[in-house]
This record gives sequence, C-alpha cells and structure tokens, in this order.
Amino acid sequence: MATVHFTSQLERFVKAPSINAEGATLAEVLAEVFWEHPQLRGYIVDDQGAIRRHVAVFVDGQQVRDRTGLSDPVAPQSEVYVFQTLSGG
Repeated sequence: MATVHFTSQLERFVKAPSINAEGATLAEVLAEVFWEHPQLRGYIVDDQGAIRRHVAVFVDGQQVRDRTGLSDPVAPQSEVYVFQTLSGG
C-alpha cells in the first residue's frame, strides 16, 4: 500500500493523518483516502476531481503531471505527499 502524507497546514481545518491506501494510480489512491476521510476531498480536489490550483502532490519525490485525470502511477511502496502551496506577491 502507498502511504499518503499531508502537510500540517491542513490540520488547522480538518484531521489529516498519514494514511495507507491501495491503488495503481493517484486517482485510485486518493479515492480510498477520500472514502476513509471525506472531509479532505474539498481541500485537495475541485468539483471536477482535479487537484486544486494551490495544492501540490508528489509521488516518490516527483510532482504529479496529470492534475486533472490523476493518472500518474503509484507503486505499492510509494510515498505520496500532499502540500498546500503559497501564492501571492
């Protein structure tokens, strides 16, 4: 199972513990995460299921490429990190 980690910034709004999830793609892994912790969905993806603009997701140290279809591959021992990014100037 892949391990999904969330940054502590999310803890201000919802419980965001690290979680083990199965799946061959990011979409499958996140679907399991959201099934177990539905409150995280709105902070990570938009209404169409795409990664939100100010969220960065990395699989094994590589930023995901498919932010809309979430088709990036995830291996059973992968580490997935979900970050809220900063913006402004």
